[in-house]
Amino acid sequence: MNLLAHPELLELLAASHALGTLRGGARRRFETLAREQAPVRAAALVWQGRLAGMTELQQPVAPDPAVWTRIRNLIDAEQAQQALERQRDNAAPIASASTGSWLRSLALWRGAAAAGALVAVLAVGVGLNLREQLINAPAVQYVAVLSDDKAAASMLVTFDPKKKQLVLQRVGSFREGTDKSLQLWALPPGGAPRSLGVLDNAPALRLAASESDVRVPALAISLEPKGGVPSAGGPTGPVLFHGPLIEKTL
Repeated sequence: MNLLAHPELLELLAASHALGTLRGGARRRFETLAREQAPVRAAALVWQGRLAGMTELQQPVAPDPAVWTRIRNLIDAEQAQQALERQRDNAAPIASASTGSWLRSLALWRGAAAAGALVAVLAVGVGLNLREQLINAPAVQYVAVLSDDKAAASMLVTFDPKKKQLVLQRVGSFREGTDKSLQLWALPPGGAPRSLGVLDNAPALRLAASESDVRVPALAISLEPKGGVPSAGGPTGPVLFHGPLIEKTL
């Protein structure tokens, strides 16, 4: 199934992946698509960011020892299922394409349905109106996952047209030195790079921007002297991360 042609299903699957309800083969296929397709990877990271904040509202609770036993049992069961799938694949390499496609779609839909159910449980269990939270969450019109030359994601960039700001979240382990700054650049087609701002070392950062600033095919981040460099001269240091800027349907 082409998830990019089904944006609502993509959002449900990304939510299910972030919640942990997308399991087994469906989860592995989704993660494979996320590695290969930037829009899928961006959707997964956006949902991880949305749900991560919920944990900050809960008081820490020490889990019962039985919880760890159940987790161990689930891991063992999934590993056993993977081994069975590998054996079945080796024993019967030729399968019906239509049946396989139907089963894959069924697994994805089951994962999406589980995501919706768990969202409802979370809303009750933590005493939050999750639906209202998501409605009031920042609108995302443009999204980019900026990666290094080895395709390792380092920065998630989203644009909120309502607040006219770029939101940057570090998703990698890179940290610049105290004498250096990261600088974000818009890469217009056929034009010189244009600075969108200098980043501090916070895990999340907001930069003022207009839609015309981000209407470009790609973004990049360079390593510059402390405080950044003038936009007119373009990057002077190495470009560490880059990636396409994708327009999402609101």
